[in-house]
Amino acid sequence: MAQTPRELVTRCLQFADPARLPRDLWLLPWATEHHAAAVTALARRFPTDFAGPPDVYRPSPRVRGDAYAVGQYVDEWGCVFTNIQAGVIGEVRQPLVDDPADWQRVEPPWETLPANPDQARDQVNRACASTDRFVRAGCCARPWERYQFIRGTVAAMLDLMDPTPGVAELLRQIHAFYLRELEFWVTTDVDAINFMDDWGSQHQLLIPPAMWRQWFAPLYRDYCDLARSHGKFVFMHSDGHISAIYEDLIDMGVHAVNSQLFCMDMADLGRRAKGRITFWGEIDRQHVLTAADPQVGRDAVRQVARHLYDPRGGIIAQFELGAGANPDVGAAIFEEWDQVHAEAQSATGDDAP
Repeated sequence: MAQTPRELVTRCLQFADPARLPRDLWLLPWATEHHAAAVTALARRFPTDFAGPPDVYRPSPRVRGDAYAVGQYVDEWGCVFTNIQAGVIGEVRQPLVDDPADWQRVEPPWETLPANPDQARDQVNRACASTDRFVRAGCCARPWERYQFIRGTVAAMLDLMDPTPGVAELLRQIHAFYLRELEFWVTTDVDAINFMDDWGSQHQLLIPPAMWRQWFAPLYRDYCDLARSHGKFVFMHSDGHISAIYEDLIDMGVHAVNSQLFCMDMADLGRRAKGRITFWGEIDRQHVLTAADPQVGRDAVRQVARHLYDPRGGIIAQFELGAGANPDVGAAIFEEWDQVHAEAQSATGDDAP
C-alpha cells in the first residue's frame, strides 16, 4: 500500500524508510506575483506533503497595513515594520521600547489567542482528520526575533552582551506568551509544533554559543519538552551558519531543523548530525535557486545527498521560492531528490512504492 503524505513525513522523521523524500515548498508572495503560472505548475506536479490547520486566532486591533506591501506594517505586538520592496517582509526601524527597564510597557497579544479553546480545538481536530497530509501547528514561537522586533537588532545584541535591568524580564514575558500559545496547540491533533529564530550570520553564530546556551537553550527546551510530552514532533527554523548549536538542538529534542546548509560545512554536519536529526531542507537561496540553469539545482541536491542523505530518512526536500528565485531550478531540485532516492532503493533491491 502506498504511504500517505503523513506517513511519509513520519517515517522520514523516525528513520523508518519512507517510500520517497517528503516535499515542502515555501512560497513568498514575490514568487507568485512574478511566476504565477510556473509556481502553479510546480505545486501541481510536486504537491506538498504538509498542511496547516485553520486559523483559530482572533484579530488584533493593533494590526495595521500589509506585511508584504511597500510602506509600514504594525503587527499584533505593536512593532512597526518598514518595507521598501513588495512581496517580502520589511524590518523594524524604531524600537517599541528604548530601555529594557520599560519592559512592562510591552503587552503580549493575549487577545489573539482563542477565546473558546474547546471550540477552536475541535475546529483544528476536524481539519486534521480531513487530510492525509502531515499537519504543523499554526504557531511559530520566536523569542529572539521578537526581542529584536521590540528593541531593535543593535540594541538587542547589546542587551545580551551587557544585561541591564529589564532584559531578563522582557525575555521571560515573551516566553510566557509563546508557552501559553503552544499549550493550546499541543492539545490538538496536529502532528508537530514549530518554532524559529534566525541565529546565524553568513559564517558564524550571531552571539557566542555559551551565551546562546545561557539565554535561549532553556526556552527552546521548554518548547521541546512540552511538545514531546504530548506526542508531537518538533520543527525548528534558523537561518545562517548555526553548526555550533546543531548538537544542542538534537539534545534538547528537535526532530527537524530547517537551516541554510550551504553556509556551513556539510561534511562536518554529516559526521555530527546525520541519522540523529532530520535536515528539513534547504537548498541555497543565494546562488542556487536564483541560477538560470536548472543543472545548478541538480548539482546542489547531489552535494547535500553526498554528505547528509540516508535512505532510511532524515531529509525533507524543502526549499523557498523568494525574491529572484527560478521555478525551473525548483522543479529540477524535486526531480533530483526523487532520482537520488530511486537510485538508493534500486541499489538495495527495495521496490517500495
